[in-house]
Amino acid sequence: MTPIQRLAATIQSRRGADPDSSWTARLLSKGPEKCAEKFGEESVEAIIEAVRGDRDRLTAEAADVVFHLLVMLAARDLTLADVEAELERREGRSGLDEKAAR
Repeated sequence: MTPIQRLAATIQSRRGADPDSSWTARLLSKGPEKCAEKFGEESVEAIIEAVRGDRDRLTAEAADVVFHLLVMLAARDLTLADVEAELERREGRSGLDEKAAR
């Protein structure tokens, strides 16, 4: 397993866990809307670091974005495998063609 797959598995294992014992369980217990809000906050922080040009801070914020994306997906009963399947479906297609098909 890759680190992101291990992280996704850990997040899935925390669904239904005691919110007092796990940050992930606490986020999930607050519902999909709160998970989406946290994802948005982390995304903005990553954008700020991208503009500033601090590679180390951007790397750290990007890791936070990935974590909160996976939590948000879990809150809506989606998994990393679902996203990977969608990426695989799109593989080999031009981004321009993909946009035009929407």
